[in-house]
Amino acid sequence: MKLLFISFMLISSLFASELDWSHDYKATLAQAQKENKDVYMLITSQDCKWCRKFESTTLQDKEMIKKLEKDYVLLHILREWDEIPEHFQSKRVPRHYFLTAKGEIIYSFLGYWNSEDFSSFLVDVAKKK
Repeated sequence: MKLLFISFMLISSLFASELDWSHDYKATLAQAQKENKDVYMLITSQDCKWCRKFESTTLQDKEMIKKLEKDYVLLHILREWDEIPEHFQSKRVPRHYFLTAKGEIIYSFLGYWNSEDFSSFLVDVAKKK
């Protein structure tokens, strides 16, 4: 149990170092409405190596950080700890959702993506709005 707690804290500190993540779905939607932004929701799992790779590479890219923070309110859901609204799939992770401030899905996809490929998804999301 102690190892589990330490792992969770390390993962949380990784996110805290660069991006400002929320872990509360309803509060994130309220913030998105207030800021007139969409939501980027990332669902991960503690034991997912592809989640850790995405967090330690793509989400550490300075340009990616700027793009995400400029256009989105960020929501990170850790499958084992956080409440996931039932209409979102989370069996396979990392799972990416781009949502309106009302919680409607704009675009979603699955898996690890490097910065270049993830940037192309951001372009696809912008086209779907």
